[in-house]
Amino acid sequence: MKTPHVVVVMGVAGTGKTTIGPLLAAELGVPYAEGDDFHPSANIAKMSAGIPLGDADREPWLDAIGRWAHNRAGLGGVVSCSALKRIYRDRLRAAAPGVVFLHLTGDRELIERRMSERTGHFMPTALLDSQFTALQPLQCDETGVRVDVSGTPEAIIERAVAALRRLDQ
Repeated sequence: MKTPHVVVVMGVAGTGKTTIGPLLAAELGVPYAEGDDFHPSANIAKMSAGIPLGDADREPWLDAIGRWAHNRAGLGGVVSCSALKRIYRDRLRAAAPGVVFLHLTGDRELIERRMSERTGHFMPTALLDSQFTALQPLQCDETGVRVDVSGTPEAIIERAVAALRRLDQ
């Protein structure tokens, strides 16, 4: 990519944000930040109990990610953040106007299978329906790309980097 963007790797739980984010950051030569690390403990407790977060719960989390992205402006970086709703992405753009979104997409069956196979994560598979219900895909006026998550992480990264490079053309 021509300029060092801050890329927000977004999508519903189980699309591979935590896997793809660090690989993308390594490929681009920029730092990676795990979006889950920005959640207040109350949010993690709610999700662990199977309770979906509301918009108000997400505000401090989004603000923390926005500050990180703002501080990386002009330097580049990759951060994972579900960013399911347009208002969440608008909030991130307000904090860091140059962010670019990489929307990881995939078949619900594949995503549910991946979620059920992972260990040590606080987000239960039971919340996947609430994630798909909340999801508002990127709109044409939002800077970003959609990448399918089928295949290996390496294949996903290859598609992601190619799509992100096309944004700079």
